Formats: sequence, structure tokens, C-alpha cells
Amino acid sequence: MLLPALPLKKGSPATTPFMQFRTIFLTALLCVATLALAEKKDGTPISPLYLLPEPEKPLSIPQPDRPLQPVAELRPVVIHTDVPQQGIDVSHYQGRINWEIVAHNKDIRFVYVKATEGSGYVDDYYLRNLYGAKQAGIPVGVYHFYRPTASVLTQLENFRDNVDPRQQDLIPIVDVEKRGRGSLVHFQRSLRAFLEGVERMFGVKPIIYTGVNFYAKYLRGKFTQYRFMVARYAEEFPGLCEDVPIVLWQFTSSSYVDGIRGHVDRSVFLDRYGVSDIMLPSTVRGKK
Repeated sequence: MLLPALPLKKGSPATTPFMQFRTIFLTALLCVATLALAEKKDGTPISPLYLLPEPEKPLSIPQPDRPLQPVAELRPVVIHTDVPQQGIDVSHYQGRINWEIVAHNKDIRFVYVKATEGSGYVDDYYLRNLYGAKQAGIPVGVYHFYRPTASVLTQLENFRDNVDPRQQDLIPIVDVEKRGRGSLVHFQRSLRAFLEGVERMFGVKPIIYTGVNFYAKYLRGKFTQYRFMVARYAEEFPGLCEDVPIVLWQFTSSSYVDGIRGHVDRSVFLDRYGVSDIMLPSTVRGKK
């Protein structure tokens, strides 16, 4: 408890301003000391600095329902990432690739590399990408970019002169994105002749790569015996007008993969398909 101040006689030195100040100071000091020694009813000391009532239990910080994902792990493109078997396709646009780093990504189960285009073009990074992916243990195949304005014969010669089926793991792809200026019938017949030439070379029908709209305008009903890789950059699975098998869906052109600079195309298998469905027969890969 607080101690009362003693009465001072009139005329005492304590009545001087200095003594009055000292008395006030000592009284305040006694108050602070008394509070520091005060106790609650249960015997616990009262804080001399904070006389506010303490909470009955410690405050708890609300926690999220699930662990937060580190920002570094967030990807710019997230489309059906629950589908397990995915792959990429690359060309000289990606520059030099570190295939050992790419191989550490367990989502990447295959890769297609650009080999040729039209009658005379060979991708500058074709052999580097082919051997790099194979050495890293990634199943690899090639694709040819079909040019309808070039002759079928010269395109087949370009493809045959630069692509050895014995070096491939996967069924080749023919990239069909251009229509040309000729009639639709001529375009379709020429494309079929090229596809048949590739089939004779590999002993298996190639896969046709195209877009949903391109298929609907120029390919519908004419190539139902072939399997397709379809490009559609959306969150919905591509659906064509006919019952043609879509093995692969290229769902983005702006994926990021460690070991590759910049964007890269990324594809995923649909339905029941997997890597085994695009592997070349061992008889083709084992030819000498």
C-alpha cells in the first residue's frame, strides 16, 4: 500500500521549492516501488509497466489450411498439371539446351526436336538436340515442317538425307500448319503423298501435328487413319469433329523448363495414351 506523507511544520526547510520538489519526487518513487512489489490474489506479481488485464490464454496466430507454396515454385502456366506424362518440342529457337538439367524434370517424359523444313532447310540445332536428349536418357523423336509450296519429292529427299530412323526413339511427326495457294484437293493429295513417303522410310505411319481450326478447314475427313498431335492453348481438351485419335495435346507454347532459356512448347498425352504408344518398333530402331 502507499505510505502517507509526513506533515511538515510551518517554516521548515522542506517548505522551500527545492524541498517540495524532492518530496514529490520521493513520493512518486515510492509509488512505483509499491506497484512493483504488488501481487495478485493468486500470488503472481503484477507487471509494473502494464496494468492492463492479461488474456486468459496465449493469443494464437491463425494458420492456413495447407502449407503455402513458395513463390519460386509457382509456374506461369498451370494447365492440367495432374496429368502425369508430358513432353516438349524444341528447335533452334530455344538455343543451346542443357539436357542434363532437363532430364532431372520428372514431368518431361519425351522430346521432339525439329529436323527439317521444306525442301532444303535443316535446323541448326537438330543434331545437337538429338544427341543431347539421347545422352540424357530422354526418349527423342523428330519432326518435319511441311511446306505445301515445295514439291513432295524434294521435301522427302531433304528429310531422308538428314534423318536416320535408327537414331530415333519416337514415331516421327509431320508439322502441318500451312495451306498454300493451290486447290484444297491438291494440298490434301500432296500431303498424303509425303506422309506415305515418311511411312515407307520408318515402317510406321507418322503422327500429324496441326491446330484445331486448321484441321476443321483443311484436313477433316481425309486423314482419319492417322493419329494426331493437336495444338490448342486453352484449359479445355481439344475435340475434333470426327473420331480421330488425338494422342498428344500441345496445351501451351509458353512453358518454362529448367535447362531451357525462354519459352518452350509443352504437350500432354490424352486418354489412355502414353510414351509406349509413340515409341518406334524395336525392329526400326535396331536396323543396321
